[in-house]
Amino acid sequence: MRILGIESSCDDTSICLMDITDEKIEILAEKTASQIDIHKKYGGVIPEIAGRKHAEVITPVVEEIMKDFDKPDAIAVTAGPGLITGLIVGVETAKTLSYLWNTPLIAVNHIDGHINSVKLHLEADSPNQKLNFPILSLVVSGGHTELILSREKGHYEKIGGTRDDAAGEAFDKIAKIIGLDYPGGPKISKHAVDGNPKTIKFPRPMMDSDDYDMSFSGLKTAALYWLQDNAPKTENNTFKLEPQILDDFCASFEQAIVDVLVEKTVKAVKQYKPSNVLLVGGVSANAKLRETLKNTIEHISGTDFHLSALKYSMDNAAMIAAAGYNYAKEGKFTNWREVQADPNWKVYQKVENI
Repeated sequence: MRILGIESSCDDTSICLMDITDEKIEILAEKTASQIDIHKKYGGVIPEIAGRKHAEVITPVVEEIMKDFDKPDAIAVTAGPGLITGLIVGVETAKTLSYLWNTPLIAVNHIDGHINSVKLHLEADSPNQKLNFPILSLVVSGGHTELILSREKGHYEKIGGTRDDAAGEAFDKIAKIIGLDYPGGPKISKHAVDGNPKTIKFPRPMMDSDDYDMSFSGLKTAALYWLQDNAPKTENNTFKLEPQILDDFCASFEQAIVDVLVEKTVKAVKQYKPSNVLLVGGVSANAKLRETLKNTIEHISGTDFHLSALKYSMDNAAMIAAAGYNYAKEGKFTNWREVQADPNWKVYQKVENI
């Protein structure tokens, strides 16, 4: 089955044409138009600008992807959650194509897409491998930090998550105030490689609580207070740190976030005893998190660990096409007239399968 995936929930306009069955995944063509250079000057994504750029590039990207192929068997589009300005562009494009091509349409939840992104890694490593239930997914990105349990096919259940800032949001906000360019998470991680994570004793909020919830706003505030006490401010209202201090600061801040994420995930693994643990979302590209969680989970008997390939950890249309296949193979399409962008769509309200 050939599925055209469309993803525009934030600042990447991504299109992918995928040939997918239960036995194989073949990406026929894919392209992502990034807006990082545009939003870098603002230190974060400006929704109105993002929406306009999506509108400018989405049709040319679709045309480029489809130039050597006939119309697909189905179209899968991110309908939420995300920035409404970007979601509308993707959804309206998908609805138009569905009408013009008389092609079935699938509305895909963005988080559902991230969870299904591990399929792209599994296919490359060991074709035909299937994940057994129950499955525990740590979804961690700039907008989301959630632990989602899938007990069986057709089931998503949120068992925990951040009560305030997402982990990626905390990375980006702290990066901004120490003068690092957007997106800040990767910049912090790069500096952290040469730093000592034990230098600054940042708090680990809620790490020892009895539930699976997290909080990162207090950690962000603690980092700000430390900077106010230990670093001079520049004329740009950011804090200036000497190179080694910057490395140590980044390493300490990163370690605090990783410790919370790993501890909460392990606590959930011990309670629910999943067969598989998945690490997905943009922050899953963080090398410290990938290594620490992988090493920890692999020492827990009866539980396997999987993560997205680095290429597919960020927002991408391939994961949307992969998630859409679950619906398409069962004939669960939505009439193009009924598909609407929903920036607050919760994956665990409309439960479908991995």
